[in-house]
Amino acid sequence: MQFAYPPFTTNQSEQIASFGESKLLEKIKEWLGETTPKSPHGMGDDCALLTFDSKKEICITTDAISYGQHVDATLTPYEVGAKLIHRNLSDLAAMGAHPHSAVLAILSGPDLAFTWLEDFFYGARNASETYGLKIVGGDLSTLDKGQFSAVLTLTGQCVHPKLRTTAKLNAPLYVTGVLGGSILGKHYQFQPRLTEGAWLAAQADVHALMDITDGIGKDLQAFLNRTFSAELNLSAIPISEAAEELALNSHKDALEHAFCDGEDYELLFALAPETNCADFESRWNAQFPNLKLSKIGTLIPKHTNGVFIDANTKEGLKWTHGYQHWNEDV
Repeated sequence: MQFAYPPFTTNQSEQIASFGESKLLEKIKEWLGETTPKSPHGMGDDCALLTFDSKKEICITTDAISYGQHVDATLTPYEVGAKLIHRNLSDLAAMGAHPHSAVLAILSGPDLAFTWLEDFFYGARNASETYGLKIVGGDLSTLDKGQFSAVLTLTGQCVHPKLRTTAKLNAPLYVTGVLGGSILGKHYQFQPRLTEGAWLAAQADVHALMDITDGIGKDLQAFLNRTFSAELNLSAIPISEAAEELALNSHKDALEHAFCDGEDYELLFALAPETNCADFESRWNAQFPNLKLSKIGTLIPKHTNGVFIDANTKEGLKWTHGYQHWNEDV
């Protein structure tokens, strides 16, 4: 028999923050047991794949925006609505999928301004129309005063879905665009890489693919499968001007910002080990001449110096974290 008890505690060792995001996800999988399949048909990738009697795979993802956590008063409600759509679409891009339908849940305090919510929906509508997404339903729910969250669940279709866990030893590693400093604007002013993701998914020599939401310091570890390390050419990491600007006052290296800031919404992928990289880069440049592509390293056998190894010094790199929903060092 289950007994009711309060959901919150003042004992820090019993709070979810003491576990951190990664460990908490593992616990949730354990609690759900056989009701959650193994990845890619369950938790563990950018989307889960739903297989039906079709030549196309259906994938599903969900993401949320909370006022005060992901957005604040520096953004217009129109920009908030667009960001919610775009960040979910980035998950589809990470699987090489095209958007299909979504449901949107709004959780809000009773004091939310009607005009704010109206402009939020106009932002979501415009972003959805741009990418051919249909919002087919959702839910409204009340919260305490001063709170607002929106949760989008999104489905897409893909012919050749690419996963995070299929990279192989000696795979060349690539990233699109530039990294770091997203807090200065890119975290909401970005375009999901749907076209690029679909093209990458169709290439036989692309073995693994994901988007960068928490920073490569955290996200790249998904390719390692606990059996690899990544040997990285630090001079090839594409550092954004925004990261350079932040570094002037943050007392951090711009390279650390590029590794750890998150919300880059670029694509990170691994090629087949035998790929002719010059040929691949030529094909990429023919398709996407205006989007920077950088070869940042290679997957190597697990190294005693850590998960990320400086290709020049062979020393371990300390930037192995990114954005966490809860601090794992509490």
